Amino acid sequence: MTLQTRVERRLDQALSQMEGQPAPQGFAKSLRYSVMPGGARIRPTILLSVAQACGDPNPAAADAAAAALEMIHCASLVHDDLPAFDNADTRRGKPTVHKGFSESIAVLAGDTLIVGAFDTVAQVQDPALAVALTRKLARYTGSPFGICAGQGWESESTVDLHAYHMAKTGALFIAATEMGAIAAGQEAEPWHDLGALIGQAFQVADDLRDALYDEATLGKPVGQDEALDRPNAVASYGVDGAIARLKDILAGAIASIPACPGEAALADMVRRTAQKLTPSDAHRSAVPGE
Repeated sequence: MTLQTRVERRLDQALSQMEGQPAPQGFAKSLRYSVMPGGARIRPTILLSVAQACGDPNPAAADAAAAALEMIHCASLVHDDLPAFDNADTRRGKPTVHKGFSESIAVLAGDTLIVGAFDTVAQVQDPALAVALTRKLARYTGSPFGICAGQGWESESTVDLHAYHMAKTGALFIAATEMGAIAAGQEAEPWHDLGALIGQAFQVADDLRDALYDEATLGKPVGQDEALDRPNAVASYGVDGAIARLKDILAGAIASIPACPGEAALADMVRRTAQKLTPSDAHRSAVPGE
């Protein structure tokens, strides 16, 4: 069974629980709409890849952790797209949840996915493991280290750029590597740097996509960094400089992988991720002066 299949199967189980009677069925539809079909599922895939690299002795726990992490990510997208934040019309090539349903339903859908994520990890049969995964998920969802704090930075008059990027983008990647290790019975701390570096790389790549790609390609609005005057790698380094930084960060990520049985396979996964994140020459040449 592929990692993607494991993620999709466990997500479907979690959604089915939340959709059951007597839930209002219109609202229930918004939950699945928020999660399915998914994007690349990169965060849960990283989580399962780390678990596999460590031997994957408890795949049910790893699957629950992966699904919970993706639910948190999807919830953050639903909330991110709301008029109070990015006011986006499209996500993953279809109307955002508040456009497809309503703003009030979108708020409730995001909230429910967060609650469902914690319920999913709470179902892990080993109580100590369930608590460890729950605490780690909470750390990188809330404040001061989680994505909620990351969103909060966008309302500050002065932004700590490192803290902003670590919370807004890096948090769930750190959660992925640390929760993958925990699910496999390993210590989380040695896996922190891998998640942090992948998160940094993803932030730079996201800045590049926002600057270089069009809405049809990404399935969501582009040019948001410039429109909202957000700090970003392209503005700081230029396109070529941002791509060079992306490659440096990913090289550091590979070097940070702790010794484990699946170290080589995990390094290969990071390399494949790097190839997906790096803009093509065609997109780079479309930028004047690049």
